[in-house]
Amino acid sequence: MSTEGPPPAPRGRPGCLLVPARERLLWAQAAVRTGASPLQPSGAQAGSELAGVSLARCVARPRQVLGALGHSGSRWDANWTKTAVALLYDEESENAYDVRLKLTKEVLTIQKQDVVCVGGSHQGRNHRTVTLRRQAVSGLGLSIKGGSEHNVPVVISKIFKDQAADQTGMLFVGDAVLQVNGINVENATHEEVVHLLRNAGNEVTITVEYLREAPAFLKLPLGSPGPSSDHSSGASSPLFDSGLHLNGNSSNTAPSSPSSPIAKDPRYEKRWLDTLSVPLSMARISRYKAGAEKLRWNAFEVLALDGVSSGILRFYTAQDGADWLRAVSANIRELTLQNVKMANKCCSPSDQVVHMGWVNEKLQGADSSQTFRPKFLALKGPSFYVFSTPPVSTFDWVRAERTYHLCEVLFKVHKFWLTEDCWLQANLYLGLQDFDFEDQRPYCFSVMAGHGKSHVFNVELGSELAVWEKSFQRATFMEVQRTGSRTYMCSWQGEMLCFTVDFAMGFTCFESKTKNVLWRFKFSQLKGSSDDGKTRVKLLFQNLDTKQIETKELEFQDLTAVLHCIHSFLAAKVASAGSCWASDSRESGHQTAPDGCPALYPPSWH
Repeated sequence: MSTEGPPPAPRGRPGCLLVPARERLLWAQAAVRTGASPLQPSGAQAGSELAGVSLARCVARPRQVLGALGHSGSRWDANWTKTAVALLYDEESENAYDVRLKLTKEVLTIQKQDVVCVGGSHQGRNHRTVTLRRQAVSGLGLSIKGGSEHNVPVVISKIFKDQAADQTGMLFVGDAVLQVNGINVENATHEEVVHLLRNAGNEVTITVEYLREAPAFLKLPLGSPGPSSDHSSGASSPLFDSGLHLNGNSSNTAPSSPSSPIAKDPRYEKRWLDTLSVPLSMARISRYKAGAEKLRWNAFEVLALDGVSSGILRFYTAQDGADWLRAVSANIRELTLQNVKMANKCCSPSDQVVHMGWVNEKLQGADSSQTFRPKFLALKGPSFYVFSTPPVSTFDWVRAERTYHLCEVLFKVHKFWLTEDCWLQANLYLGLQDFDFEDQRPYCFSVMAGHGKSHVFNVELGSELAVWEKSFQRATFMEVQRTGSRTYMCSWQGEMLCFTVDFAMGFTCFESKTKNVLWRFKFSQLKGSSDDGKTRVKLLFQNLDTKQIETKELEFQDLTAVLHCIHSFLAAKVASAGSCWASDSRESGHQTAPDGCPALYPPSWH
C-alpha cells in the first residue's frame, strides 16, 4: 500500500453539534421550516455520512465525528486496491484463520498464505523433506506450537534468523510437522514431538507441509524470521513456543556445517494466494449471525448475487472493522449506481430507477420472536418494489413480492447510532413514540402503506439510511410532479363522491355522477384534521372570506392510502416552494407559509 486514499473528513470541535437541532422540523408534516430543501438538507455535505439526514445526530467528540463522517486511516495502492490482514472465522469449529483481503472496485478477494516452489526441482505434492544439522550453540534454530491435545498438528511457530532452520531456505513459520526421522507425528502430542526433536541426534530429517488454515489461537507471526530471543528449554506447552534452538540432550554435539540448500535443491517462498473472489455487483453485507440475530462485533460477511460468501471476516480492531465495512459498502454502492444507469437506458423518462439496494426486513413470528430477512428494495417510476432477489432483467420487475404506489406510502426513520457504545433514539417525526420497536438493530426505517400495512427495514450503515430517506423524498416528489393529481372514491351520508388532490389546485370534492364541484380549497387553507383510524376523516379548512373554520367529513375504503397521498402532495408542494421563502421566515422569525402551502398539518400524518 503505497499511496494515501481519499482525504480525511474534517475534524469537529469537542461538543460540536453536527447539525443544528432545528435543522429540519417535521418532515413528516411536509414542512421544512428552516429552508433546507427536503431533497438536500443544509448542514451536511453531499456524499457524507450525514447527507440527507433530517435532524441533529448527536453531540459528538472529535473521534466520534470522524467515525460518523467515514474517516479512516486506511491506505490504498495506486490502482485503488485496498489490502489488509484479517481473520476468517469458522462458526462450526469456532476457529479463526489469518487471511489477506484485497478489495478492488468490483471484487473482494480472499487470500491465504501458502508455500510455493519458485525454482529448482519440486519434490511433488506439498510435502517438503528437510535435513537439519544441529548447531553447537543454536541447535535446530526453531520453535514449535500445537499438538493433538488441541486437535491441531504441531507447527513451526518461530524460525530464528541465520540459524539451522533458516539456513535451509525450505522451512517456514506455519509448517505442520508430519514426520521426524521417518516417524509419523501427525497425531502426536506436543510433548511427544518435542521429545523426538530434542533427542534425534545431530542430523534431524523432518517432513513438513504448510498449514494454510492455522487456527488464530496459535498466534503464529506472519512476518520474516526474527532474532534469537527465546531460550526456553524447560517444560513445554502446546500453546507456547517450545524452543528447539538449543543443543537438546545430545551429549556429543559437534560443530556442524550450516544447513544450507545446494544449487539443485528447490527454492520456496511463502506467498498470499487467491482462494476466493466475491463479485460486488448486487452483493450484500451482513453484520448479524443468521437465526440468532446477534451482532458480530468487528466482523461482517459479504454475499454475492450468486450466493458465494466471503465467510465471516473478523478484524483486529473496531476501527479496522468500520473502515473495511465502509470501503466494501462504498464499492457496492458505486456498482449499484452503475446498474441503475444501465437500467434507466431501457426505461422511459417516467419510469426511471431512483434508487435500489439491499436491506433487512423485520418479520414477526407467531411466538412474538423477531427475525430479519434480506430484501432488495427499488424505487422506480411510480412504484416502490420489494424483491427477494435483485431484478437483473426487464422481465424481473413484474416478479416483485410486493409493489406499492409511491404517493400512497409513508417513509419514517426510527433510530440509528454513530458509535458502537452510544445509542441515539431520534424522534425525527412526531408520533414516533407511539410505535414500539423492540429490535436492537440500528439504522431502522419503516414504510407504511395502505390498509395499515407496515414494513420495518434496517440497513448496515447510517449513510445508507440517509440515502434511503433522501431517495424516498426525491422519488415521491418526482412522482407527484409527474401525475399532478390523484382522485379517490369516497362517500358521505350515503352519497358517492370523488375527492381529488391536485398539485396546482389543492383539494376538490365533486359528485361522482354529475361532476358538480361541491367544494374546493387550497393547500394553505388546510388547518388540521382528525380521523377514526378506520375509514372516516375530518378535514378542517379556513374560509378565506370569513376566516371561519369549515369541517368536511368523508369516508374512504382505504383511508391510510388517502392520508399518505395528501402527505406526499403537501411535501412536494413545500419542496417546490423554494428556499427564498424559508430564508425570509428564518430572518423574520415568522412561520408563514407561501400561497398553496399549509401552515398547519394534521396530526394523523405525523
